[in-house]
Amino acid sequence: MPSAHNAVNDTGTSTGPGGLRKIVAASLIGTTIEWYDYFLYGSAAALVFGRVFFPESDPLTGTLLSFLTYAIGFAARPVGAVVFGHFGDRLGRKKLLVISLLMMGLSTALIGCVPGYDTIGVAAPLLLTTLRLIQGFALGGEWGGAVLLVSEHGDANRRGFWASWPQGGAPAGNLVAVGVLSLMTTVLSDHAFNSWGWRVPFLLSAVLVMIGLWIRLSVDESPLFKEALAKAERRKAEQRAEQPPFVAVLRHHWRDILVAMGARMAENISYYVITAFVLTYCVDHLKIDKQTSLNAVLIGSAVQFCLIPLFGALSDRVGRKPVYLVGAVGVGLWSWAFFALLDTTSFPALVLAVTIGLIFHSAMYAPQAAFFSELFATRMRYTGASIGAQLSSVAAGAPAPLIATALLGSYGNSAPISVYVSLAALITVIAVVAARETRGRDLAAIEPDDSAPRPAPDQQTPASA
Repeated sequence: MPSAHNAVNDTGTSTGPGGLRKIVAASLIGTTIEWYDYFLYGSAAALVFGRVFFPESDPLTGTLLSFLTYAIGFAARPVGAVVFGHFGDRLGRKKLLVISLLMMGLSTALIGCVPGYDTIGVAAPLLLTTLRLIQGFALGGEWGGAVLLVSEHGDANRRGFWASWPQGGAPAGNLVAVGVLSLMTTVLSDHAFNSWGWRVPFLLSAVLVMIGLWIRLSVDESPLFKEALAKAERRKAEQRAEQPPFVAVLRHHWRDILVAMGARMAENISYYVITAFVLTYCVDHLKIDKQTSLNAVLIGSAVQFCLIPLFGALSDRVGRKPVYLVGAVGVGLWSWAFFALLDTTSFPALVLAVTIGLIFHSAMYAPQAAFFSELFATRMRYTGASIGAQLSSVAAGAPAPLIATALLGSYGNSAPISVYVSLAALITVIAVVAARETRGRDLAAIEPDDSAPRPAPDQQTPASA
């Protein structure tokens, strides 16, 4: 069994502790910055965009329109998954990750410069929507590359643990985004925050991106990808045609894409209800002040960041499926208690509601990186993992705050929203139960027609391919 101090990856080569930790740190910091950019938009959409970009609408309609521009960004994510996946599988993970980070950071900083509706009229929401589309396109390519860079460097026995660290970028990014917004609402009056204070966190993205680029440029491609690339070059020299990754993954891994999409339904919907819609529900429906609502999400995100590696490690011991199913079932049931606790308007109850919800979400999100990586062959892994993850985001995460806000407006209570989350949980349970257990698979041995789990490296000789 490979030592934790000197991991043997699936190519049989050794990755020292310093090298693997450096790769994990680069992926985590990069994903944290990109998720900071993305979640900052969601929080601002709930708190201020309705007033700045849609001032002629009533508050609920303004929030709905803000969430609509928020949802539009998700439409670009599958496109980003296909484009970044194609070139990531052909050219390498690192190059595309650098490009995605630059695109995300620049578009986020520019959002902080867009004048409001009162200044340039309808051009304001149009510019906002365009920049949101660029954000979505960049994020569509970020996730797959970041988790694969870690998964392909690490060993099968601890892949769930190491690959879960880039997943920590989501709560860390949300923690930073909500933390900066919370700070701004604390030190500024409502008028100052709504007029210019909300722009500061967006402009801060330019500084964070420079830090992320410095770290991300220092890592190397995985030996696993280099070996797969060399094999592709040999096939090319022998004039053996190679299908584009998008075509190949749809041909050989369409079932795995469906599994990934189904697995993400509860994970994606619950997260955006718990972290984005909760601000609208608390501030507009329950009349709780912004600071209290933001602090509840802050605390929950901090707890989630600590728990993700633990759930990742647990998936290495008991399997990806059991951990994932606990999260899916848990979030479906908790959605009913979640709103009941919020309705008390008590701060401890708010913290409990958000934190427990994010604990169940962590049980799905932590093993997801290793789980999806273990479904696809190396030369189509970036494309397959990205498409499976991002196609579901269009149907799940994109409309989640919008649907939740519309249901609240139509029925005046949270019961239909709980039904919505519970149905998503049911879809995820069905998808995960139908999937094969992937724990311990040798990534180098997965072929396009591979249909059965491979034993862990300590049960077989290292694969040469």
